[in-house]
Amino acid sequence: MCVIAFHWRPKGPLPLLVAGNRDEFYARPTAPMAWWEGGRILAGRDLQAGGTWLGVGPWGRFAALTNHRDPSKTRPDRATRGLLPVRFLEVGHAAGAFLEELRPVAGRYNPFNLLVYDGQDLLGFESRLDRVVPFTPGIHAFSNGDFDEPWPKVEQLKAGLVDGEGDDEALLALLQEAESFPDGRLPNTGVALAWERALSPAFIRTPTYGTRASTILRLGPESISVIEQRFSPGGLEGRSEFQFRRT
Repeated sequence: MCVIAFHWRPKGPLPLLVAGNRDEFYARPTAPMAWWEGGRILAGRDLQAGGTWLGVGPWGRFAALTNHRDPSKTRPDRATRGLLPVRFLEVGHAAGAFLEELRPVAGRYNPFNLLVYDGQDLLGFESRLDRVVPFTPGIHAFSNGDFDEPWPKVEQLKAGLVDGEGDDEALLALLQEAESFPDGRLPNTGVALAWERALSPAFIRTPTYGTRASTILRLGPESISVIEQRFSPGGLEGRSEFQFRRT
């Protein structure tokens, strides 16, 4: 994922609502969201390096990942980060225990942010700072910076989640906001200004790189629903919807 907003209400009728976009090069092969073999993971799949960017399990476990945008700290020989959500969904550990096991080996991966939910606790992990982040109830968001770092599209999604959280179509429209922000509001992440502009909206469109999928996840105490819309350079490519009871 490259931008994720979520409403965390641990004692509410819908404990977790997630809305996010995955951005990637169009040439990178990807499988749509589907149940993986064994029925323990519902997720899209990166067919180049393996793994996923967002997944959920029938027991209510959830994980999502964003890369931390810092070209100076990125090396091509490190392990793929997409296996981290898969590992969390497979192992069954509590969120806190999983992140404590991850911390000593997080340096094997390029910098990332990992969001994990074990059915009770929701935690984040910022690998570049070796920091576990608990979340207060309410609306949060993050992109390729730190959790709740106030990038323009992060703040835009937070505000939009307040207004549209009861309407999946409104949330999908929010995720398709494609207008770049003024230069004075852009973060400085170590890439060229033209690239900062191109990456600034929630929905990214360039000739070779852009938003490949938008996902809405509603994780309730008894049931789970997921919508995934997929995009190619020509526009909307497909849509999948899943609803199932928690086991």
